[in-house]
Amino acid sequence: MFKTFREDIQAVFQRDPAVRSTLEVVVCYPGFHALQFHRFAHKLWQLNCFFIARCVSQLSRFLTGIEIHPGAKIGRGFFIDHGMGVVIGETAEIGDNCTLYHGVTLGGTSWAKEKRHPTLGDDVVIGSGAKILGPFTVGSGSKIGSNSVVVKEVPDQATVVGVPARMVLSEEERKEQFKQQRFDLEHGHLPDPQAQAISCLFEHIRKVETQLNQLQQEHELLQCQLKDSQTCSREG
Repeated sequence: MFKTFREDIQAVFQRDPAVRSTLEVVVCYPGFHALQFHRFAHKLWQLNCFFIARCVSQLSRFLTGIEIHPGAKIGRGFFIDHGMGVVIGETAEIGDNCTLYHGVTLGGTSWAKEKRHPTLGDDVVIGSGAKILGPFTVGSGSKIGSNSVVVKEVPDQATVVGVPARMVLSEEERKEQFKQQRFDLEHGHLPDPQAQAISCLFEHIRKVETQLNQLQQEHELLQCQLKDSQTCSREG
């Protein structure tokens, strides 16, 4: 229990350069508070004390603005930065060393009493405002861009952005980022899928124009040759 508590504090130091002391983490970080409330509520949930667990969860939501269902499974080293508006559903599962920013939703798409929320692998980073909707897996080392809407499985070490979310980095780039073990999302360096599509269209238009110019030149050359041939024929 105390080991997990220390790991949760260490996760804040690893991923928030603004932190100054352990006391600051314990007193001033709502994401840390919500996580500790959840760990207690989840224990109660496992003991079938469902009503008390929900009461603890609601108290945490009232105090922190972060809603985590007591049935959700959360691994070690979890960090919620800022945290306001984060929602984590009942059947969500979160691996070790994951990071969520404010406004993130791990939501479901079904009313059935079954697995309906996402499963996050280890070392996943989800940017502010992103929505992960459905009972699929987000692979280890993946990064979800801010305000993205993810509705299908994400492979390991992938970076996805957009609505709906699309993968924007090559396999080599994803492996390189995973080796660097970076927790941040440098949105300024992420390619824009729409801009990429427009760029491809412009490139295609440029190639078509080049081919058209070549055809026009060949056509003019053939016309000149035909005229010369007709002139020679008349003179003969």
